[in-house]
Amino acid sequence: MTIAEERCNKDGARFTDLRRKVFEILLMQGRPMGAYAILEQLRDAGLSSQPPVAYRALEFLIAHDLAHKVERLNAFVACVNPGQTHAPAFMICRLCDGVAETHAEPARGALGATARAAGFQIEKTMVEAIGVCPSCVDVKERPDQ
Repeated sequence: MTIAEERCNKDGARFTDLRRKVFEILLMQGRPMGAYAILEQLRDAGLSSQPPVAYRALEFLIAHDLAHKVERLNAFVACVNPGQTHAPAFMICRLCDGVAETHAEPARGALGATARAAGFQIEKTMVEAIGVCPSCVDVKERPDQ
């Protein structure tokens, strides 16, 4: 939470109680959450549970590199490197929908070379890889399953 506050102060942005609560919900959940699940928790906390309010808070968190949207799941996660501008790469388990975030540098790899050859400047990337996480592989490979 301290990193989030410092990032907002550096950016000259207000880390309101609602934004703070949405960030806290994402941190506590530890896995992707849809906007309506976040709304339910806001309502339970006695805060505004109107969809535009939650979406604006999520947009704020994303804009300040505190959260990401996982497109494949249409869900949101707290950033594992909050406040640092980076290109996240998500490994999404197709069995449990678990997500692990890591750092990618596609602008320096094959994608970057292809973009440069086409005269294209990459400004932002997000990689989403679909597969099976270690926990699900273990369950899937047990003979009693």
